[in-house]
Amino acid sequence: MPRIPVFNSPLLLGFEHFEQMLDRVSKSSADGYPPYNIEQTGPEELRITLAVAGFTMEYLEVTIEDNQLVIRGRQSDDDDERIYLHRGIAARQFQRNFILAEGIEVTQARMQDGLLHVDLVRPIPEPQVRKIKIENADDGGGGGRNIDLAIDAE
Repeated sequence: MPRIPVFNSPLLLGFEHFEQMLDRVSKSSADGYPPYNIEQTGPEELRITLAVAGFTMEYLEVTIEDNQLVIRGRQSDDDDERIYLHRGIAARQFQRNFILAEGIEVTQARMQDGLLHVDLVRPIPEPQVRKIKIENADDGGGGGRNIDLAIDAE
C-alpha cells in the first residue's frame, strides 16, 4: 500500500529531505530485530535501549554517520564447531538506524543485563530573530523596508 505524502503542502517548502528520511526509516523498521525502547529520562535526555542478549560488547558497534545513530551487531564465528540439536536463539547480524534531530548528542553507550543503553541529550536551542528585507518591486527594489520576523527554533 503506497504511503500518502505528508509534506506535499505548498506551505511546507523545503521538507523533501525529511520525507525521504521518513521513507528510509519506515523501510528499515520493517524488521523488528532487535526490539528496542525509546524513553525520555529527563527534560532534555533520551535513552534508546536495545535487547541484545547473546551479543558481547566486542561484537557491538555504535557510530554516528551524518545525522544517523547506527547500531550494528554481529555474532562470533565460533558456531562452526558447535552441533545444535535445536537452534531457537537467533544468531544473526543486525543494523538499527536512528535519525537524530539537529543538535542531539550521544553522551554514552553501556551494556547491562543483555540490554544496550544509548543515552542522548537534546539541548534547548536559543530562539533566533532575523530581519528579512522586503524590497519594493515597483521602483526596481531600491526602496526596501525592514520587518521583524520571529523564528522559533524548536
